[in-house]
Amino acid sequence: MKFLADFFPIALFFVTFKLAGIYVATGVAIAATLLQIGWLYFRNGKVEPMQWISLVIIVLFGGATLVFHDDTFIKWKPTVLYWLMGAALILGHVVMKRNFLQSLMGAQIELPEPIWLRLLWAWGGFFALMGAVNLWVAFNFDLDTWVNYKLFGGMGLMLVFVVAQAIYLSRHIKPEEAAPDTTSDERP
Repeated sequence: MKFLADFFPIALFFVTFKLAGIYVATGVAIAATLLQIGWLYFRNGKVEPMQWISLVIIVLFGGATLVFHDDTFIKWKPTVLYWLMGAALILGHVVMKRNFLQSLMGAQIELPEPIWLRLLWAWGGFFALMGAVNLWVAFNFDLDTWVNYKLFGGMGLMLVFVVAQAIYLSRHIKPEEAAPDTTSDERP
């Protein structure tokens, strides 16, 4: 469900772009993100830090796109977000000696420390690559291609990466030990 909620502004941006152009789509993305954050706050009483950061970035870059009537700003938005997420992971480890992935996911999955570290570097590198690919598509192809990439390419790459991570992690997850069977068909 969280994935669908995060997907909401991107989907609205895509549809609105196809119907009304980049500037209307940018305004819709800003409004949709504000609504999303408001709904999450109303529903849960809190909003995750990355969602607040995403809101600030869409308002700043989307706002600059609208004010200056220049789509360059909105094209930079995904890259800035990806690079901030990657930097937070890497700097958290290097500077603060904390693995933020382990902090976020440690309650759901138990992994050896070296695997958590590999995951951290994999995600940090993936976010750096995603930011670079976004810029490459944004500034080497037309606007329509970039918008298509933003929805389908970016989401597709994320899905492939997550599936690859799941396959990698499956080798390191210990199966839960089955409880001994206390029922018996033997009768005294």
